[in-house]
Amino acid sequence: MAASILENEALVRLGAFLGVLALMALWELAGPRRVLSQHKPRRWAANLGIVVLDTAVLRLLFPVLAVGLAVIAQEHGWGLFNQLPLPGWFEVVVAAVLLDMVIYWQHRLFHRIPLFWRLHRMHHADLDFDVSTALRFHPIEIVLSMLIKLAAVVVLGPAPLAVLIFELLLNATAMFNHGNVRLPIAIDRWLRWAVVTPDMHRVHHSVLTAEYNSNFGFNLPWWDRLFGSYRDQPQDGHQGMRIGLPAYRDAVCANLIWMLVLPFKPLGAASDRGEDDG
Repeated sequence: MAASILENEALVRLGAFLGVLALMALWELAGPRRVLSQHKPRRWAANLGIVVLDTAVLRLLFPVLAVGLAVIAQEHGWGLFNQLPLPGWFEVVVAAVLLDMVIYWQHRLFHRIPLFWRLHRMHHADLDFDVSTALRFHPIEIVLSMLIKLAAVVVLGPAPLAVLIFELLLNATAMFNHGNVRLPIAIDRWLRWAVVTPDMHRVHHSVLTAEYNSNFGFNLPWWDRLFGSYRDQPQDGHQGMRIGLPAYRDAVCANLIWMLVLPFKPLGAASDRGEDDG
């Protein structure tokens, strides 16, 4: 079963991606959390266009991606897990947790280091917050993210199936927690102890500095609590909060060419990094 899944990795990933995207899109139509302010077809065309471009760039630049490198690491005995006789299920769980922590710290660094923020601000410049926002990352950021992930795979040496399961979970939870969907408050309160919820991650897309520099997790919510970056609710409430970056407030934010050029524009003052909370 595992061998069959790995042999059909591309189909498994595509099927999971399209399935979760469709489910979240339908949920957003049935129970939206906020009224969107931008022209949805234009935004979706740009955000879907960027993920197609990202995928093409990765396939062109990398002879193997994370799962393929995990196969090579396993064959050569590279990495921590290839030195430890662990049960397969336990390795999957531990590898998923450790890889998720890597993604958390990567995300924090992309906010902290100006050169990386130039790339990542394209994700935050989306003026609405829905499942398509989860797909909106600059191709150069995607390449850097893949390099970090490949390095983590070499160091940790997780089984290929563990890497594939982690990537499927990360992709699915990222689309879930970017969803413009409504969850009962009681359910959200308990669910966010196990996974990052839309209300938890939406805080991260606020224009306010203290808010967009919080809640960095994409999958597991524990790192924000453990490392002091957790914020429970937005200052202005989920209906009143503003999404995006103060420096970019018009329809051009949904233009694909503008999105690709944004990293090469100069970093502005505080308005390009978030408002003063004072």
